[in-house]
Amino acid sequence: MKSVTAVTLSLATLLLIAAPAYAQTPAAPPAEQKPAAAQVKSVKVHGTIAAVDKDAKTITLKGPKGRMVTLDVQDPQKLDAVKVGDPVVATYYEAVAIAVKKSDAATPGVTVQESRATSKPGENPAGAVAREVTLTGTITAIDRKAPSVTVKGPQGRTETVKVKDVKNIKDVKVGDMVELTFAQALVVALDKESAKK
Repeated sequence: MKSVTAVTLSLATLLLIAAPAYAQTPAAPPAEQKPAAAQVKSVKVHGTIAAVDKDAKTITLKGPKGRMVTLDVQDPQKLDAVKVGDPVVATYYEAVAIAVKKSDAATPGVTVQESRATSKPGENPAGAVAREVTLTGTITAIDRKAPSVTVKGPQGRTETVKVKDVKNIKDVKVGDMVELTFAQALVVALDKESAKK
């Protein structure tokens, strides 16, 4: 089983690769460079453990506004280390990366990867859940005046997407592939700092 640190590092790597900027693919000759963009955000929330259910192997967390979330616990021994009222900190990460590729460099489709992790025995009880969805579609139309591009997904559905800066679609042409990667992760741990106060 991967550790929480491994999942967090994997997500951090994706977030670093998908830094919020427009970039060019350095390996391609200048005439064939395709644009890429990414956006990253994270939210940290402090709450408490509202319930521990050892039979169901779940904990229920209560956020600052009273919202309750129940999470599965993979390692039942972690349930012995927590109790109702313990403070927790949850960090939610979300990243979106978009890359345009030559038509022969990708195939339309959707892939989904999920992973879960837990802290090691003796470590601060913590867990992480990560999910990454990659969708690859084909550019079917480009409107440089709007500016926008129309993308056809793997199941035939089309979507027209506005472009912030027309320079970003300067080297894009109909038939190019667009790869959109959406990553989410939730890391939850006992908040030892709040417990000391």
